[in-house]
Amino acid sequence: MEKVTTSHTTTTPSAAKGILTFLMNNSTLMVFLLMLVIAGFLSDKFYSGDNLTNVLRQSVPLGLAALGLLFVILTGGIDLSVGSIMALISVAVAILIPEIGLWPAVFASLFIGALVGAGSGVLVTAFNIAPFIATLAMMTIARGLSLIVSKGQPVFIDDMALVDFGTGYFLGLPKPVYILIIFALVAHFIYKYTAFGRLVISIGSNETATRFAGIRVGWYKFAVYALSGFAAGMAGLLASTRTGVGSPVLAVGFELDVIAAVVVGGASLAGGRGNVVNTIIGVLILSIISNLMNLMNISGYNQQVVKGVIIIAAVMLESMKSRKRA
Repeated sequence: MEKVTTSHTTTTPSAAKGILTFLMNNSTLMVFLLMLVIAGFLSDKFYSGDNLTNVLRQSVPLGLAALGLLFVILTGGIDLSVGSIMALISVAVAILIPEIGLWPAVFASLFIGALVGAGSGVLVTAFNIAPFIATLAMMTIARGLSLIVSKGQPVFIDDMALVDFGTGYFLGLPKPVYILIIFALVAHFIYKYTAFGRLVISIGSNETATRFAGIRVGWYKFAVYALSGFAAGMAGLLASTRTGVGSPVLAVGFELDVIAAVVVGGASLAGGRGNVVNTIIGVLILSIISNLMNLMNISGYNQQVVKGVIIIAAVMLESMKSRKRA
């Protein structure tokens, strides 16, 4: 009897510790599954086909911008310009289509997005300006340019092919969702299987050691900001196809949602931690929460409070995990 009792007292805490470790390591997935259960109880409309399709469609711009920002955050940086880049690109493509045609306008607009992101990268790497200040400046510049070129007015997209893509379906899913899936697969490949991805993580984990190893840290930092600008440009382009309008006031404050999605996905704002899969899950969590609050007729003001609480909770959870690792 003593042996049985002793075995029980030593095994149970070990099993409990193992379960707790599993839950902590997979907290993003656990929260996502919990949200799916809660959503079904709070609204009988949530699991309708139309609503789930709507959630996926709304996730696309957020997901694209979040994946781009993830690489910036992995280096320990931040990009506050993503919302303004989205607005600039939505206006740019609407203006350029009548002038140079659909596909040239699309590629030119995405190049502009990457160029604005690259501008932030130059400020951070060449002039050693803090990422917060550099991207805050680019946020203001990009928003100002979108207002100037559009004269402060919405610009209608003069090509139904682009609008039809944004509002169309393929195999039961909105077409823009496939763009997000492709971009996520490419981002995951870069993150997981390339030297670029490993070095980005290394810079965020220990920039000094990475620099002493002979790595051109500045170039990689420049590249991630250009990538973030490109991703935000794609987000702005696809967001504009939903309404058929390029708007200079598109995505005002959206950068906070993007940062929240990456943080909820488990990335550390200190750099070095985060991954593509969890970032996508973080995007879906925020999209579900927003959709659920809309279904429950919760005002936009209250939704902002909820998002703020979510960011605090995510950061606190990440802090707990960091202390546990230490």
